[in-house]
Amino acid sequence: MKLSNLKIKPVPIAPALKNLLGPSFIILGLGLGSGEVILWPYLSSNYGLGIIWGAVLGITFQYFINMEISRYSLINGESIFVGFARKFKALPYWFLFSTFLPWIWPGIIASSATVLAHVFGLDFKLVAVLMLILIGLILSLGPILYKTVETFQKVVIGIGVPSIFLLSIFLAGRADFTALGQGIFGFGSNYYLLPIGIPIASFLAALAYSGAGGNLNLAQSFYIKEKGYGMGKYAGKISSLITGKTEDINLTGATFEINDENVSAINLWWKRINIEHFLVFWLTGLITILLLSLLAYSTVFGNPENITGISFVINEAKQISLLTFPFIGTFFLLLVSLMLFATQMTVLDATTRIITENVLLIKNSVKSKVNNWYYAILWIQILTGICVMLFGISEPLKLLVISAVLNAFAMFVHTGLTLWVNKTLLHKLLQPSVARTIAIILAFLFYGGFSLYTLIVYLR
Repeated sequence: MKLSNLKIKPVPIAPALKNLLGPSFIILGLGLGSGEVILWPYLSSNYGLGIIWGAVLGITFQYFINMEISRYSLINGESIFVGFARKFKALPYWFLFSTFLPWIWPGIIASSATVLAHVFGLDFKLVAVLMLILIGLILSLGPILYKTVETFQKVVIGIGVPSIFLLSIFLAGRADFTALGQGIFGFGSNYYLLPIGIPIASFLAALAYSGAGGNLNLAQSFYIKEKGYGMGKYAGKISSLITGKTEDINLTGATFEINDENVSAINLWWKRINIEHFLVFWLTGLITILLLSLLAYSTVFGNPENITGISFVINEAKQISLLTFPFIGTFFLLLVSLMLFATQMTVLDATTRIITENVLLIKNSVKSKVNNWYYAILWIQILTGICVMLFGISEPLKLLVISAVLNAFAMFVHTGLTLWVNKTLLHKLLQPSVARTIAIILAFLFYGGFSLYTLIVYLR
């Protein structure tokens, strides 16, 4: 496969920070329904808040990882996957495997369906199947795919985060907040960092999902392009086959001449998207994880029923109803289900983009009708998820843990690859700083070490 050289074009002018909001909502939404809503609250409800340091570390690592992924697309106007293929032509095969396999387990939509089915007394498998079909229709009918996903996540986050904030502030006591503060530094009740008996796979799953997780972090590269950040302005957008305009999209990008003016212009882009990602992804994401974990701890910590699946969410709602009003407990369940649904929709969008691009790189079709491939792969994934739900494993928490452990290893791989690409394909003036390089190396070693440790534990 021979990829064409990057075209040389002028650097677009960076708009005001308020006009840059967008991609980070999508990446934040990728984590809201897994780590934030399910895994960290699940662990906190069973083992206390002394483990919450892992969430702080995990989302901090992901902030730096996401920004290095953004760096490549901001400068070269193409996805990071094209950069990987420029370095090693066999890598698209790895990303096909490491994206499809971890995400065929529909644990997020199974969780959403379980909660919604509880509210209305329905069969959760039927609800999950209908939800997957609805997601397919939403993604297929929106005129501009990126805008559909971004708008949906902004609405869900705009409703969800303030609601969780108010519930947590109202229901948590002073002792609960003290436990949260101590847990950020690893101090739990009679343990430090990790309590005896905590399932290592579940903890690794929560670490991987402190944000997007797995190859989904790499989807930030697509959203940088589709939002038109930096050199991504010159990239095409995926539109609906039904309501949009189908056109050829060139996967290879454009860069700029290295001179003081252009470097200064791209550095302004870099500064502003760092701030945007810090505020939306890191700060909002961390607050959401902490408050949801605090809410779970303050309402159902120690309840012996919590250990079974995602029943702790149902138990939370019951306790919230007792402490406030019954309709508030029901509202909490509906909110959790909506956040999980939004996450599953964003996950399907991200995985479909990743698989589509890597299929085209393998086929050497760098200029192709991406829309056709995108929607074919989207519905293949939806049908696969339905089959897993109906004929395979359907316990939501088990599905989430299987997916997350696989994704933790995928993160280990792509973190190292991203640093390699940015250190070898970008001009020295545009490469990551020493501090950023150290942060990425630490993340690489951390995810690799924890994945290896989990494998050793489960092979004993």
